[in-house]
Amino acid sequence: MKFHPVLPAMVLLGAASFLGCRKVPLTPSSPIPAGSVVFRFTKAVLGPVELNLDGARIPVQQLPKGAIILQVKGLTPGKHRFFMTSQRETFSPDMGELDMPSDKGVYQITLTQRLNSVLYGKPDPLPPAEGLPGVTAVLLK
Repeated sequence: MKFHPVLPAMVLLGAASFLGCRKVPLTPSSPIPAGSVVFRFTKAVLGPVELNLDGARIPVQQLPKGAIILQVKGLTPGKHRFFMTSQRETFSPDMGELDMPSDKGVYQITLTQRLNSVLYGKPDPLPPAEGLPGVTAVLLK
C-alpha cells in the first residue's frame, strides 16, 4: 500500500488548525444594554488601546495583564464612526461605522494580531484623551 504525499500534509494541517483555533463566541453570553458596544477580541490585547469615536479620542481604562473585551458605554442611538489602534496590536476591523439601535447594544467581533510597532526603547507617551461627555470605555477580562 502506497500513501500519497498529500495525506500526511493534510493530517498535519488539520491537527495544527485544531490545536491552534480557539472558540470565540459569535453572540454575547448576556444581553448588551442599550447605548453600549462590546468589541470582543480574538486574542488578549495588552494595550494601550486608543479609541477614536466620532472624531474625539476616548480615554480607555487599561488592564495590566491584557483583556479580551473593550466595552464602550453611554452612546446615543444613531450612527457612530470608530477607529481603534494600538502600539502592540492590529485590529480588523480597525475602523467602521456602528448603527446603534435605541433598544439594545452592539456586539462586534474584532480580529487581533500582535504587532509591536516600537522596535527599540519605550514608546512615546500619548497625550491625555479629551473624550465625549457621558461616554466611557474600559478593557475587561
